Parts: sequence; structure tokens; C-alpha cells
Amino acid sequence: MSSAVTQTPSCEDAAAAAASLRSAAAVRERSRQLLVRARAGRSAWFAVDDAALATAADVVVETTRERYPDGDIPFHSRWRHFEAGGVDRLTALDDALPGDTADRSRALIDVVVVSVLLDAGAGPDWRYHEASTGRELTRSEGLGVASWDAFRSGLFSGDPTHPLRVDAKGLRSISVDSLGAAFQVTRSNPLAGLEGRVELLRRLGDTLAGRPEIFGVPGRPGGLFDLFSGDGRTTLRAPDLLAAVLTHLAPIWPSDNRIGSEPLGDCWRHEAVSGPGITAGWVPFHKLSQWLTYSLLEPFVWAGVEVTDLDGLTGLPEYRNGGLLLDTGVLALRDEAWARVEWEVGDPLVVEWRALTVALLDEIADLVRERLGADPATMPLACVLEGGTWAAGRMLAARLRNGLPPLTIRSTGTVF
Repeated sequence: MSSAVTQTPSCEDAAAAAASLRSAAAVRERSRQLLVRARAGRSAWFAVDDAALATAADVVVETTRERYPDGDIPFHSRWRHFEAGGVDRLTALDDALPGDTADRSRALIDVVVVSVLLDAGAGPDWRYHEASTGRELTRSEGLGVASWDAFRSGLFSGDPTHPLRVDAKGLRSISVDSLGAAFQVTRSNPLAGLEGRVELLRRLGDTLAGRPEIFGVPGRPGGLFDLFSGDGRTTLRAPDLLAAVLTHLAPIWPSDNRIGSEPLGDCWRHEAVSGPGITAGWVPFHKLSQWLTYSLLEPFVWAGVEVTDLDGLTGLPEYRNGGLLLDTGVLALRDEAWARVEWEVGDPLVVEWRALTVALLDEIADLVRERLGADPATMPLACVLEGGTWAAGRMLAARLRNGLPPLTIRSTGTVF
């Protein structure tokens, strides 16, 4: 099993090394290294069957056509979970939000930030009952609606006169009991990683309070809207938004992975990965940060900001996308017994699975576009994922294992 790796470079060298790993370009480049290696037969964990890529692409195309027969595919983002069951929850919230575009955008960024951070795997036994509709929801949809309702109740606000916001004071007051009550957690309705989620929100509160130049006072995630929409700016590069998330929210990640005193977050060791200097051996993924970035795009678009370079982000290395590859035979475990082992997120097998997922999603995206007569401009990766790879992975998991992923990874509530 894995253990944290400690290095003691100078502060300047550590900061530069961490900065070089905080980008989607670094995620893509280092993941590609492990795919090239696996294709050469040098992986101890996985075999790659390139002939099965066509099968995977066909499954994704079929799923996409079923989900979006008119071809109008939205971004893969948390907003799709807020729409669970076809319920228009945003319009209902709009009536209570400020009419000013900037104020509304800040509130929407507030809710999507906390919701994404609460979106790690729920576990197979958790359910959420939505009082307003009577629906029982599970997994990502349940987590999304539960966090939406918690936001509407004012759980994340430190000011009762302004409940529809997230601020540092409100986040710092979150407890296991208060979040557990909001998510209807009981002995018979357990939520995986509840304590880790609480720790993550409290760290977010500390980070927001410590950066008033970015998040303002009283410290709101919605400060990101002002960061990118000030001075009359009307365009936003998706990688720039990710860079801001990775830079300004870096202290929230509780992982022990760090270079010197610099936290790396969702970045893990793999001995076969090369890189300059002290970055050698580190594989960044930043899954939740990229998922957050995808989910932040729509509030900017709705505010009239043009988002560009969407494919500067990568596919998301999580259960559903990675499961698609295993379940369609693109990847195969070298020992089938490993599917019955509970792994840690930092174990080499898991690191490699995630890296191969990132690299292979780029290739599947090209095949999907070819089959649908699209290109990156008309069908960016964000739409391939939504159409798409995530839904196809979930469908196969439901068909083959009652929804369970093909590999079992211990969840802390802060990575998956």
C-alpha cells in the first residue's frame, strides 16, 4: 500500500515544482507517458487492447444518441445533477436570488463549489429523499440535490439574513452532525467519507477567509466571478479558470502529498513517470478541481462571458470513465484477483488506472466525434464526457455489477 513521500527542497524550488504540476497540460502529458508504457507491455498492472477502443466508442455513441437525440449536448457538469429527474430547480431558486447578474452569478458559483466538493462517492447504501418532489435519489444525483437543498436552507452561510450564499463563517461552522443531518445520514443510511467532506468544507472556509483579495469579505467562492469578469472582460479560457482553482484553493486538499511545504492535492507517485527535477515521479490528476472547473463554466456563460479552449481541460479520472475502459475491454487487469482487493487511492494500480483513463479518453473522444460527424469545436471534450463516457460507464456498471465500479477504492470523500 502507498505512503506519503516527503521531500525537502527549498521553498522557491518547491513552489515552482508544485506550480508546474497544477495544470491540465501536466495531467495530460504525464498520463500519456503511462499509456505509452502500457502499450509497450511494460505495465505491471494493465494490458491495453487498442482494438477495443472502437467498441468503447460505439457504446459511447449509442449512449449519447439515447440521452441527447437532438444532438444538443450540454457540458458535463454538476448542473446536470441539479437537474436530476428532469426537475427545473434553478428556475425555482432564481425567484429567490438577487436580480443583479453579478450577484446571481456569485450565488450560483457559491452553490456549485460546495456541491462539487461534496461530490465524492456516496457509497452503495446511501439515499436522499427530496421533500419537495418525493423523489429518492442516490449517488451523484442524490449528493447534488442534497447539497442544493442544504444551500437553499442557509447551511453554508454565516449570516441568517443572507442564507443563499456560501461564506467562510458558515463553512467553518459545519460539523459532522449538521452536514449529516442535511444529507439524512443515519446508521441505516450511511454516507461514505462524511468526516472527510466536513474537513474539506472547513478547510475551504479557512482558505476563503485567508484570501480576501480573491474571495472578498466575508469570503465567498463567488469571488471567482469578479476575478474573471472585472474590467469589462467578456472571454475566459477554461485552463485559466482551472489554474485559478488550483492556485487559490490549493490549501483545502487534506492529502499528505506535497513537495516541501507545497500541497499537491490530487497528485500521486508513480515510479515510471519522468519529469524535470523534483517533479519526477509525480502524476497530477486534480479530478475534483477539473470537475469544479467544468461546473463553473455555465455560470460564466449565463452571465454573457464567452468560454474558450474547453479542450484545454482533460477527461476526468474517476470510477465511471475508468470503468468504461475496463468493462469494454480496452483495459484488462493482469491479475483478475485484483478486482476483489480494496485499494488505496495512492496505490500504483489506482494511479495507473486513472492516468490511462485520462489518456484514453482523448482517443475515444476523437472516435466518438468521427462517428457523430462532429469536431472539437462543435463537440468539445466536456460534451463527450456528458454524452457520453461517464453515462456509458455508469450504464455498464449497472448492467454488470448493480452499479458498483469494477475496482474498489477506499473513499475519503476528498478525491473520488
